[in-house]
Amino acid sequence: MAEKLINEISVDARRLYTKAVESAQRENYDYALALFCQVLEKEPGFFECRRALRVAQAKKSAGASTGFFKKMMSGAGSSPQIAKAKMALNKNPAEAMAVAEQVLNGDPNNSFAHRIIVDAARALEFPKTQVLSLETMVKHSPKDKALVIEFANAVAETKGNAAVAEKALEEIIRTSGYDGDLQQAQKNLSAHRTMDEGGYGALEDGTGSYRDILKNKTEAVSLEQEKRVQKSEDVAERLIGEYEERLQNEPDNLKLLRSLAELYTQKNKFDQALELYQRIKNSDLGGDSTLDLAIVNTQVRRFDFQLTQLDATAPDHAEQLAKLTAEKLAFQMAECQKRVEKYPTDLAIRFEMANLYLAAGKINEAIIEYQKAQGNPHKRIAAMSGLAQCFARRKMFDSAVRTLQNAIKEKVAFDDEKKDLIYQIGCVFEGMGKKAEANEQFVQIWETDAGYRDVAAKVDAFYAGQ
Repeated sequence: MAEKLINEISVDARRLYTKAVESAQRENYDYALALFCQVLEKEPGFFECRRALRVAQAKKSAGASTGFFKKMMSGAGSSPQIAKAKMALNKNPAEAMAVAEQVLNGDPNNSFAHRIIVDAARALEFPKTQVLSLETMVKHSPKDKALVIEFANAVAETKGNAAVAEKALEEIIRTSGYDGDLQQAQKNLSAHRTMDEGGYGALEDGTGSYRDILKNKTEAVSLEQEKRVQKSEDVAERLIGEYEERLQNEPDNLKLLRSLAELYTQKNKFDQALELYQRIKNSDLGGDSTLDLAIVNTQVRRFDFQLTQLDATAPDHAEQLAKLTAEKLAFQMAECQKRVEKYPTDLAIRFEMANLYLAAGKINEAIIEYQKAQGNPHKRIAAMSGLAQCFARRKMFDSAVRTLQNAIKEKVAFDDEKKDLIYQIGCVFEGMGKKAEANEQFVQIWETDAGYRDVAAKVDAFYAGQ
């Protein structure tokens, strides 16, 4: 399902929408809200209508009472309508949205209703609807880091204005400092804004081209090449040459220094990259905490490169591989531990620490960190998956199954993450010797995606054994 324009909806829905707009203009908000909701029940993807409904809800509420009782009730999540919407969310997201809108008609800032709208919109693939509610939620909870990141990432996936999300990110960075998730959200927004402001949105409807955007064709070629995630060898070398030449005239250009450092890293020139990062760090404006993460990532990349350079035919190859892998993991754990100590309440870092503990075989330590990381809504499902792996490693199969089943209940869409959770349950059942129960899990995946991992082989093997 996709969001629709006005010319894509039915004639009846269009007629109702026109009446709703006229009623809102006459400030007959009760009637307008009822009509807008009728339209959305018929056409839940009609974004223009939902945005108009949101404006009407706010205007109706503007003159309403803001007494103590209303403030206490605003955002309440225990109403029968909220409960009804939550129950409908998994089976019928469109119905859940309709019920949530009824709550917003009386309380436009109800965070629980907006959360239902967001989750339902994600399941229905309505990105602009999702952003609309997230923006309202961030407006009323600007210090909720996980929410701000969710909002920023959602904006980066739409053609909407990134300015509001950037402002929210900057404010939370100012008050709580950087972390990896904030850094990635800023990168996503930056790329989105470059595309949006540069006119790249025209590419989607076929009305423009990259080279039409810039007058200078040479500049257009450079921009295309710089924006590629993986640059070809010749392009990377050319850009390095250009940047090194520019650096002679712009020695204090920190953005240029960082871009050159990233290119050096890509070309496996790690010492040169780290030297530039240190140069940035020593500058007056080198307090950017993302710089520390870039340095760590570069050092990790160096470990990875060294691993690829080992001679597989050497008699001590296995020993060298194990030693270098252990050194890499020890380095990552030490660096991550520093960030855990610096940002003890950052659950995204806790999740990263848990993954490293699991890789190192420190199961008890990993369990503790995964349990904490579940508090981050962006890491919750992945943390539950990791926790289940820990339980399975300790032969606590029942706990592993319960954890995975709880994670699956929170998944609306049958995506790769949900398939992985089901697959893990199947593997746990296999470890318990429960072949029939394991097959039930694998069949669930096989019925929708027979090419997923080795489920086809597992299902075939089960029935062949019968």
